[in-house]
Amino acid sequence: MVTIAPPHLVDRLRAARSLAGQGDLFDPDCPTRLVLDRIGDKWTVLVVLLLSDGPMRFSEVRGRLGRVAPKVLTQTLRRMERDGLVTREIYAEVPPRVEYALTGLGASLIEPIAVIGDWAEVNVDQIAAAQAAYDAREIPDRRAPGSAGAGVSGAAAAGPRTGLSRPGRLGM
Repeated sequence: MVTIAPPHLVDRLRAARSLAGQGDLFDPDCPTRLVLDRIGDKWTVLVVLLLSDGPMRFSEVRGRLGRVAPKVLTQTLRRMERDGLVTREIYAEVPPRVEYALTGLGASLIEPIAVIGDWAEVNVDQIAAAQAAYDAREIPDRRAPGSAGAGVSGAAAAGPRTGLSRPGRLGM
């Protein structure tokens, strides 16, 4: 008897996108991947959420984000402006005032990003636990055979930093 396995999710996604005349997300040359790279950038996601409350000055965005270098934030905002996600309004004042705001296209990202943020908040403890279990299993394997921690000292012995400390909630 011959059985036909149901198509995998990726195959179903490709077929549906092809029927709709859309590109193949899994093709390295597909322009849609550039869009996914942009919205997958950690600062873009956070800037979209911040600007969802309305226009903000650069210093306000940077202050609310925390731990972002001015150069990195400038590059992120410029790419977002180029992609049509934000507008940059310059006011002829002394000193000059510049405000950033979401465009309609940028605002259309708020809901999908909020859903992903909610998912992250619900699952962060499970992910942190999985990372700890992995590190406990894998870190000893990185030591030289027959030695008790040879070549491993300080922070390296403690394992990689996960960045999943929980000082506050996302509040979405």
